[in-house]
Formats: sequence, C-alpha cells, structure tokens
Amino acid sequence: MRIRSLSLVNFKNYEEATLDFSPEVNCLVGDNGSGKTTVLDAIYYLSFCKSYFNPIDSQNVRYDQSFFLIQSQVEKAGEVDKLHCGVKSGQKKQFRRNDKEYQRLADHIGLYPAVILTPNDIDLVKEGSEVRRKFMDGIISQYDRKYLDSLLEYNRALLQRNNLLRFFAENRTYDEESLEVWDHALVKYGEYIHEQRTAFVEKFISFFNEVYQKISGGAEAVSLMYQSQMIDKKLDDLLQDARGKDRQLRRTTQGIHKDDLSFLIQDHPIKKFGSQGQQKTYLIALKLAQYSFIEEATGEKPVLLLDDIFDKIDDKRVGALMELVSQGAFGQIFITDTHEERIPKMFREIGCDLNVFHVNQGAVDSDAKTMIHGEEE
Repeated sequence: MRIRSLSLVNFKNYEEATLDFSPEVNCLVGDNGSGKTTVLDAIYYLSFCKSYFNPIDSQNVRYDQSFFLIQSQVEKAGEVDKLHCGVKSGQKKQFRRNDKEYQRLADHIGLYPAVILTPNDIDLVKEGSEVRRKFMDGIISQYDRKYLDSLLEYNRALLQRNNLLRFFAENRTYDEESLEVWDHALVKYGEYIHEQRTAFVEKFISFFNEVYQKISGGAEAVSLMYQSQMIDKKLDDLLQDARGKDRQLRRTTQGIHKDDLSFLIQDHPIKKFGSQGQQKTYLIALKLAQYSFIEEATGEKPVLLLDDIFDKIDDKRVGALMELVSQGAFGQIFITDTHEERIPKMFREIGCDLNVFHVNQGAVDSDAKTMIHGEEE
C-alpha cells in the first residue's frame, strides 16, 4: 500500500495544497508551526476517519472557513482507490471510498493501516490509563473488526449503565432488573475484548523487545504488562460484587474500561525511573513494534508517520533507528524535521529514494526535488 497523492483544502492552516509522494520516503522540512505535522495528520485522517491530535472535526477547519476537504489516491493490491473526507459546519462528516459513502465509518478502519509517532506520544508514559487503552484498541481494531464492534457496543452499554446509576441516585429509586440488562451487555462484549487484549499483549511483547534492543543496543531491559480486573475474576462477578459501590459513586467501577498497561524498565516504572532518552526510545520501540505487529496480522505494510522524532534522543539511537528504517522492513514513510539537511543526508547515506518538501506557513514548495539513491533527479 502507498499513498500516491494528497490534496488539502481549508484543513487547519492550509488554504490549498497538493502533494505527490515517493513510494519510499517523504521528508517534510520547515520551522515549527509551518504545517509539516498537518500533512501527517491528514494522512492519519485517511486511515482512521479522524484527526490524531484533535478528534473534534469542526476544530480542524481553517480559521474563518466553513469546511475542509482531504482527498487522496491510494494504491493497494494493484488498484488505485480514491479517498475523500469532507467536513462542513452543521453537517455530518462525509467519508467516501471510490465515490461511495460509508454508512458506518467503522467499516473503513483497518483498510488503510497507519502508524504514527509524535512528541505527543509521551502521554502514553505520563498520562492515565485511558491513553494506553486507546493504544491497544487502535492496534487491535485495525485487524479485528469484531473487536472494534464489541468495543463500540461495550462503550454504549457503559454509558447507559452510568446514566441509570445517576438516575437511581437523583430520583432515590432502584431497579435491579434494569441494571442487569446493561450488566449482561458489558459481560457479553467485555469478555471478548479482554480475551483479545490478553492475546495481543502476549504476542506484542516479543515484537517490542526486539525493536527496543536494536535501537538501544541492548543497553537496558524493558517489558510491559497487561493489567485488568478480569485477570483473576469474571466480569459478571465483578459487577455483582461492586453494585453497592457503583450506586454510591454513580458510575461503573469494574470492567475492561479500567484496564491498563504497565511500562517497565529494569523492572521499574519507566515513568519514574526512565530518563527522557529512555522514555523516547521506549515510545519509538512501541510504535515500530506496532508497525511490525499490524503487518503480520494483516499482511499489509502500514504507512509510517514520524513527526519530530529527533527530540531528546541521542545520535547513537538515532543512527540505530535510521538503520532499522533502511533495512526495508517498512513501506512508505513520512517524516518531519526542522533541520533542512539532516534527514535527506541520512537517507542519502543509506541509499533510499525520497521526496523533500519544504513547508512554510501552510504552503508546500512545488519545486521539491526527488532524490534517487542520493542523487537529484
């Protein structure tokens, strides 16, 4: 799979832009705030039907405009697909594939897999469990449609159960049968989600450890662990035992929506004991392992989006990362940098084909040169 072209209209700080991409490496260079990351986010939209940075569609419309468009041609399995994403104020988001609009956006997820790595990913280490659950869900949903559907249904049931608990408290009433309806739904979908998360983590660990050791040169041991209330007890029993507490707190305190991942370095939480460089290396390894995992699960090489990866990582680990990228393990790559020559020089030395795009305040240099194994075409 590869993205052949991308067209933007009124998307974030872009009034209008059209880019034609290399099948291997595409480098976007420019100052901070110029619009490099916006291009990556537009590509992410094509995969997940939403922004990676701001899921509120209306807030991604260019200032003082009423709509945005993202359009692309994507080559897959010898065919060229046309993708169209349109958002207009006060209207439902339109997402079309080959001029046919989706009835459910969930049906698009997984068709054009992508992996993104950005400075914002430090939230995986620093923030709460919700961010890490989304990390798991984002991977599994790209190869398991039943998982995505189960997750959507579980979240609907959870919302209804929480609404019911609040209704009981506010109206000083209680109906156990009504609560059991949503308990059954949580159990039905939650058990499958738990099974798939368990299987995912067990398999993912080996991918992750292999990538981390390559980037770090075997400098330290790392691991990750799946944490769930359901490891030791069935969800039905957990919900039964917590009913009194749930009624008091007016929310559901047990379930897969409380799951988490523990990130460890030398058997200690990396959040507390890892340096900035180690945390960054950990995140890079997570995302590259995600890439390899999805490729094996789907048979499709995802698009790899790398945003400002050189911050807080030493030259030795950068070199190891570039060596990994140059070994042909990855498909089409999009990478941003504020240094105009750094990335082209690295890829020139390792012999990759690349396009270099100069970005300045929402405008892309149309004279971007195509580099063929280090020589200008």
